[in-house]
Amino acid sequence: MRTLILLTCPLVLGGCNLLMPRPDPGQAWIELNPPAPRSLRATEVDHRKLDDHRYFQVPPGAHRLGMRYRFEVDASNIGPDSDAHERDCLIRLNYGKFAAGQRYSLEVGQVGFRPWAKLYDAERRELARGKESGCKGA
Repeated sequence: MRTLILLTCPLVLGGCNLLMPRPDPGQAWIELNPPAPRSLRATEVDHRKLDDHRYFQVPPGAHRLGMRYRFEVDASNIGPDSDAHERDCLIRLNYGKFAAGQRYSLEVGQVGFRPWAKLYDAERRELARGKESGCKGA
């Protein structure tokens, strides 16, 4: 019986890590929609580091979001006889009209070596685009 309890504890505790906090109705909620799991991480809001890299939650108004996007550049985009290349990029996005209680979606992708990020509202209207702020090979 003890063995069963000891084996289930890590599973239960690990499942707690997957749960997202409830959105604060006094703040805007920005969910991350990466093309692959763990490829996009929230890193900072207004130059302050974040503790939780799974989402952004900000008070109403203007904010600067920072995120890391990790992706693979296909060998066909590099040249003949090349291997795929990993990129780890910092992307910053400024938006001036975050509203309390609203949900936003942040999507990323890449064209060759260049990453892109777009912020959408709940109706899928594009609100802002991020800018690459430095990349390195991963």
